[in-house]
Amino acid sequence: MKVCVAGAAGAFGMKHLDALAAIDGVEVTSVVGRVAGDIEAFAKERGIAHATTDLAESLARPDVDAVILSTPTQVHAEQAIQCLRAGKHVLIEIPMADSLADSEEIVRVQKETGLVAMAGHVRRFNPSHQWVHDRIRAGELTIQQMDIQTYFFRRTNMNALGKPRSWTDHLLWHHACHSVDLFQYQTGGVATEAFGLQGPMHPELGIAMDMAIGMKAGNGAICTLSLSFNNKGPLGTFFRYICDNGTYVANYDDLFDGEGNKIDLTGVAVSSNGIELIDREFLGAIADGREPNASVARCLPAMRTLDLIERTMR
Repeated sequence: MKVCVAGAAGAFGMKHLDALAAIDGVEVTSVVGRVAGDIEAFAKERGIAHATTDLAESLARPDVDAVILSTPTQVHAEQAIQCLRAGKHVLIEIPMADSLADSEEIVRVQKETGLVAMAGHVRRFNPSHQWVHDRIRAGELTIQQMDIQTYFFRRTNMNALGKPRSWTDHLLWHHACHSVDLFQYQTGGVATEAFGLQGPMHPELGIAMDMAIGMKAGNGAICTLSLSFNNKGPLGTFFRYICDNGTYVANYDDLFDGEGNKIDLTGVAVSSNGIELIDREFLGAIADGREPNASVARCLPAMRTLDLIERTMR
């Protein structure tokens, strides 16, 4: 499988490159970046033969079968459709788009082309959440409530590596997207109720720096989600599953019970790296000719719920 990574030199582009290096039978043949000199030097350092600032140039190459988009959110929809129209399978870093209309258009074009199009909903693949999901499917657990905290400390437009971003991040359409999808994935259906509250807008970034979201599933389970760019303390997202048969706390790829005892996740998946597991599912779906877990169609309900939440905040 020959892959192009767009946005390769960004924080998540590099995570995908590292993940692909751990998967047999995969070659990164092209990378795309914003600045010609920078992406060319990056490609040389990584031993990648082709580098460009023009995605269309990579899409025209016969040695590109699939594309991973780790580019700014605002161009995800346009680029995903561009990839599909060029006959390339595509994995879109979360979120697939920053509007419901654009998300629906991606799904429409995917169905029209029949190619694999997948969204990077990594929480479906983290071994910690897989462990919980497996027990829900086995009838051993039923979620009563999910309590989720997504916290960062951000005063300027920086990425996960502490470098300036060329675009503005968003608590709802980016960070909440992870948790909205996970809640619906774990409870088995679209939220029947959802609302959001947002704090003051940042005077320069133009985004809300604090947000509260509530959701209710068809089976009665509820979710409380707190998000902030103002939290000075431990960074990241922390998930508490309050179930009928135990409480579990997930922190990325680690899982603890309600009393802080670490749960052994050995054997849950072939890797403990969620990004690698996403990439394996994407490439495996292409090879097998099947719909992947986290296909754009399967993730569309999360985008509908985000749209509903946004409308309650206006």
